[in-house]
Amino acid sequence: MTMQYRQLGRTGLRVSTFTLGTMGFGGTGWATPVGNLDVDAAREEIAIAKDAGVNLIDTADVYSAGLSEEIVGQALGNSREDWLIATKVRMPMGDSPNDAGLSRHHIIRGAEASLRRLGTDYIDLYQVHEWDGHTPLEETLTALDDLVRSGKVRYVGCSNYAAWQMVKALGISDARQLERFASTQIYYSLHSRHVETEIVPACIDQGVGILVWSPIAGGLLSGKYRRGVDAPAGSRHLSEWSEPPVHDEDKLYDTIELAVKIGESHGVSAAQVALAYIVQKPGVTSVVVGARTNDQLRDNLAAADLVLTADEVKALDDVSGEPLRYPFWHQANTSTDRLSEADLSQIEKYL
Repeated sequence: MTMQYRQLGRTGLRVSTFTLGTMGFGGTGWATPVGNLDVDAAREEIAIAKDAGVNLIDTADVYSAGLSEEIVGQALGNSREDWLIATKVRMPMGDSPNDAGLSRHHIIRGAEASLRRLGTDYIDLYQVHEWDGHTPLEETLTALDDLVRSGKVRYVGCSNYAAWQMVKALGISDARQLERFASTQIYYSLHSRHVETEIVPACIDQGVGILVWSPIAGGLLSGKYRRGVDAPAGSRHLSEWSEPPVHDEDKLYDTIELAVKIGESHGVSAAQVALAYIVQKPGVTSVVVGARTNDQLRDNLAAADLVLTADEVKALDDVSGEPLRYPFWHQANTSTDRLSEADLSQIEKYL
């Protein structure tokens, strides 16, 4: 397997193009449908990922109420220094009014609790998990900067931010010489390419790395959900998905059928096609993959060897795409003589 390594934003840190996701570690509460891997099963997945060349593990304090972080720490043991660990803060971790959000209080407490659960002295990438419209960005960013200066955190990132929210934060960081977001973690897949409108161009322009969560759309693009075919026993109906929501089943099925067809031509799964497609998109640094079984994980990671042709990428673009939105269709009509790399990441395929 030939794993690639890409710079994380403007930093000197190199991360593998595939990241091991750990939402299924523990698998309690709302995370139960994702998986329920114990420490031994986690060690097996970590070993598989290491053999494939993965060097980044992604978790969050809210995954199984901290159990995912605990399992990551226990499973890594003495091999912690061989890995980059990313975790997150923002979601509720208790019933107190201050047990959620991005206040200095919650961020500092959250980081210290994550360090204890992970059994480590530092977090490689500390990500704010979601937007907090009640806390001033200056408070959030200075708290993150303090964590970096203290040595408890190496790099910081955001997740699920709109483009304007991320750029506003970057502007404050630059103006006040605070640690800036090295990355953003976003939902991006063949099922939904909305991020190409604003977020991806903003990341390219601002030098922010892109980590992708749910690149197989929660399993929708795995190939087991087909038009006119009953899904395997225990599977959810498309209408039961809330993350990501399905608004156009026909379009989704058309996309799945093409991914299956391309996969058959390469002798690989539709999931590998979906993963390889996102890895090849502009601005993407790494895709986060998690799996219930070792076989699923091996199949997902095998996408590191799959390179789609330009024609295949175009066909997938066409079947999964949407009309170019304003003002971008107007820019495509009038301004092609002066488009930047960030502009072209979205507009070029429509020209």
